[in-house]
Amino acid sequence: MQSLTTYDDWKHCITVLCRIPLTQTYAEERLAALRNPADHHTQKFIATWGEAHLARVIGWFEQAERELQ
Repeated sequence: MQSLTTYDDWKHCITVLCRIPLTQTYAEERLAALRNPADHHTQKFIATWGEAHLARVIGWFEQAERELQ
């Protein structure tokens, strides 16, 4: 996976490379999971990418939510 260092990189990865529509519902669901330390996928994310990147991704989903309102 390429290095995601900016919101635009992340958004391109989600919407273009992964072909996932960035909808309000998707953002809400992902934020709920990413904010849940007991979620299995969140635990794997942290183990792979670390807490700092988790915080960035949460911020990017929050930014996407604001844009979608």
